[in-house]
Amino acid sequence: MKVAIMGAGLSGLSCAITLEKYGIEPTIFEKRKEVGDRFVNGEIFLSALTKPLDDPIAHLSEKYGVNLQPVGNIGKLNLYSENEKSEVKGELGFSTLRGRKKNSLEKQLQKQVKSKIIFKSKKTYEDLLKEYTHIVMATGDGAYVEKLRNYKTDFTVSLIGAIIKGEFDRYTAMAWLDNKIAPKGYGYLIPLSEKEANIVIGFPDYPENNKLDSKNLRDKFFSRVCKDLKQDFKIIDTFKVTRYIIGHCNKPRIGNTFFVGNCFGSIMPFLGFGQFEALITGIYSAEDICGVRNYENSVKFLNRSYDNSIVLRKTIEKFNNKQLDTLVNSMDGYLGEKVFNSKKLNTVGFISNILKPITKK
Repeated sequence: MKVAIMGAGLSGLSCAITLEKYGIEPTIFEKRKEVGDRFVNGEIFLSALTKPLDDPIAHLSEKYGVNLQPVGNIGKLNLYSENEKSEVKGELGFSTLRGRKKNSLEKQLQKQVKSKIIFKSKKTYEDLLKEYTHIVMATGDGAYVEKLRNYKTDFTVSLIGAIIKGEFDRYTAMAWLDNKIAPKGYGYLIPLSEKEANIVIGFPDYPENNKLDSKNLRDKFFSRVCKDLKQDFKIIDTFKVTRYIIGHCNKPRIGNTFFVGNCFGSIMPFLGFGQFEALITGIYSAEDICGVRNYENSVKFLNRSYDNSIVLRKTIEKFNNKQLDTLVNSMDGYLGEKVFNSKKLNTVGFISNILKPITKK
């Protein structure tokens, strides 16, 4: 058996770690010059999106031997709309670092991999088919899978972000729902340390958003963050991603090719995060190759999560700022406690099932 992994991101590396545990050393092909060769940004594991699993970091470590250290656990989430603010406390998840920094998730995973990584690889999928018995496609986006006619794009998004310097509580994350800042989208702040944080706005590339001035939106969001946090922050780096594909593969496995991470469709449309999904698809694909589980059956719950997430996304996109004010205000109390701190209820699935008949109208 010869296994090739296309891509040394979260899913590709978690796949390699798991294969090695069962005695198989894959060859990893990465087109970039190093692991994590991308812009630096913060992301989160949000427990409300992984219910009934409360602690994805512990789960990955104890059950699969994939060990990760977050920037911090999230003990408080501040939600903002145009005119309202709410605060939710609890064991809400974890903030993480991505990209070129030495303690990013990608770099942490690389230290756990013994297999050979070939950087600056020019090998195509077709090339690898001739040399390997099994291929794990983990290239990081759906574009490659689209070429294979095995991917459905639901929409694309633009992300405009910055790293800002100031004073932050690394255990508090923040999100903004305001159409004046991010039309039909969202903004968020994720601390990277006590001195730096990542701010991002994301919005769908719908025709009505095509003429938006990205710099103007970033400046407007930056000013709003300074105002809400009562600090004069300094921008030390910026990044922009356009037309990033959000979608899902048609089949998670074709022959002996496994589609994992963003090639599977790990990004959940609701808030645009998908780290747990990326990692777990990499692990599951490796366990299938090793005869431990059936990959297609194992990822069915992720298909349901994706469907539920897109229902929530489509619903909130229809909200005007007054409705977003009502939504944010309602989270400051019992509803927020239920949504973010319920121990067993998968609130995303529960809410989306209520909304599905409405969104189909």
